[in-house]
Amino acid sequence: MTSKSLSSEAEAVLDRIEEEDVDFLRLQFTDILGTVKNVSVPADQTEKAFREGIYFDGSSINGFVRIQESDMRLEPDPNTFALLPWRNNGDVTSARLICDVIDTTTGEPFSGDPRRVLKNAIDRAHEMGYKVNAGPEPEFFLFEEDEEGRATTTTHDKGGYFDMAPKDLAQDVRGDIIYGLDEMGFEVEASHHEVAEGQHEIDFKYEDALTTADNIATFRVAVRALAAEHDLHATFMPKPIPRINGSGMHTHLSLFTEDGDNVFHDDDDEFNLSETAKQFLAGILEHAPALAAVTNPTVNSYKRLVPGYEAPVYVAWSDVNRSALIRKPAARVPAASRIEARFPDPSCNPYLAVAALIQAGLDGIENDLDCPEPVRENIYEFDEQKREEYGIETLPSNLGEAVEALESDEVVMDALGSHVAEKFVEAKTQEFEDYLVDVSQWELDRYLETF
Repeated sequence: MTSKSLSSEAEAVLDRIEEEDVDFLRLQFTDILGTVKNVSVPADQTEKAFREGIYFDGSSINGFVRIQESDMRLEPDPNTFALLPWRNNGDVTSARLICDVIDTTTGEPFSGDPRRVLKNAIDRAHEMGYKVNAGPEPEFFLFEEDEEGRATTTTHDKGGYFDMAPKDLAQDVRGDIIYGLDEMGFEVEASHHEVAEGQHEIDFKYEDALTTADNIATFRVAVRALAAEHDLHATFMPKPIPRINGSGMHTHLSLFTEDGDNVFHDDDDEFNLSETAKQFLAGILEHAPALAAVTNPTVNSYKRLVPGYEAPVYVAWSDVNRSALIRKPAARVPAASRIEARFPDPSCNPYLAVAALIQAGLDGIENDLDCPEPVRENIYEFDEQKREEYGIETLPSNLGEAVEALESDEVVMDALGSHVAEKFVEAKTQEFEDYLVDVSQWELDRYLETF
């Protein structure tokens, strides 16, 4: 391939690497399951990475290509440069660039790259005249490690919602995480102890959809690494402890015009939501069962999505309570009007989840879907008959049902693209089948000595 000229953004990165005396550069990307991968190169290879890309074996990455199609290329995005604060110890300084994956046989972006899937959704929104903003609220648990450094399920503290010290023992840990995120360019808006013992939330400012997905992927890596410096294990597993609240990742979404006007806001509407916003909301509700496979992609995700633990399972929306799938948060200014999808969890691939939510919402706009009336009562208190009266359906009860819903939903499958859709369904079907044939500790405890 021919060597590319350097952009001004790439030149700025090279200058920063020299100023910060960076030793190693980590070229980051994700597989289809959302696991962050990286190729580490000496910092003096950065210019080559920008001009020619860095080649790697794509057949080793979950959901990418077969062995006979293995050569792929990473093209770093210069706008994603960040120092890694947990790697900066005395002699070694590391930095990170997020990359796009290129198919070397065609020279085109690889259709199986999750970041490409999100860019496709953003491009569709742009063609319709919209810019997409997103803001996540990722939750996580902090657990003690055993003597060999392995994760336990012993919580780091006994605190609860918004507790302070001495119940909240993780204020210093969250503080170090926030300082580290700040060094990486995050604008952290709030942090607090969550409802469950050992559970925490750190919220960072909304951004355009691509930056937000990049930030979520980075956030999970950073939280784990910075927690490990305190000999703690941070996990984004949705339900690590039974019968207490699980971890969600409420995701706020809004559309803006190129001129910066919030398309979702309408002063004259009772809920300050425009007709476009309601159509977008209706699209997410329409495709919610299929979306769940992407936004809640693990067997464990459905241990969180049960009534009684503040997790939304009912396909409805509301402006006043949190029992519905989607909430309209209060907005002090027009620019803040948005909807909040409350069902995603932090085990999802952020690129695929945000892409699927966007594409479902845009489908609602394109097809002029009618938005149902909001439900202002606590749906958790409804019996089955009352839910039927309101026409309220539920999300799939397990990963198998969610994958079946995904396969039958053309819009969400198209949102993923044929390559990712095929590999994702294949992986998740296998995951659920593995779960079905396993024997859990619960079963052993309940039946082994009884029968």
